[in-house]
Amino acid sequence: MTKAKWRIGALVGAAVCGLVLAGNAGIAMADEEHGGGEVDVSVEVSELAEPGILAMSIAGTQVALTEDGSTELVRQFTGSLPAVTITDTRTAEEIPAGSAWYVLGSSSGFTGDAGQAEIGAGHLGWAPELIDGGESGLVSAGDEVLTVLDGAPDNVGLVDQELFASAWDSGEIAVEGSWTATAGLFLRTPATVESGTYSGTVTLSLFE
Repeated sequence: MTKAKWRIGALVGAAVCGLVLAGNAGIAMADEEHGGGEVDVSVEVSELAEPGILAMSIAGTQVALTEDGSTELVRQFTGSLPAVTITDTRTAEEIPAGSAWYVLGSSSGFTGDAGQAEIGAGHLGWAPELIDGGESGLVSAGDEVLTVLDGAPDNVGLVDQELFASAWDSGEIAVEGSWTATAGLFLRTPATVESGTYSGTVTLSLFE
């Protein structure tokens, strides 16, 4: 051991001795204890009371339309929208009086994968239907929306927000909890449409 290390050891030893002496002196000066007791402490943590919500979920994100029902003049491609479920976990007290919810839908145009001319959203139509509308009778599906190839001037396809499903009194039906609907989709194009793969997007939005 070098002298430097030894000096460090000596200083540490002195410090320890000093602490022992101070401790002994403290014990000698302590007051005499005349009694004592214990108090148990408990706390109850309650579950957070979160408000209910009105929400929408869709059972899938893709639909592949297949050709069905084409004629010499019109080609038709059909499929079904994934199931759409509206859920309401609110209590009647949480729902403003006179509230009503509704789901609207619209489509983008269909873009070709090889530079084909776009198929406009007016060529896509739908026929909404309830899968589970509850027992109240206050939930209903929207009307069928026809395409621009279906003759009448007010047949415009899903170019704007069209009614998919609705409830006329949110508070009265909230006890039912959830409702589910779908829609048959149909894309109608001229027979001269270019071949290839096309893709578009249907957007659904829940309002109250």
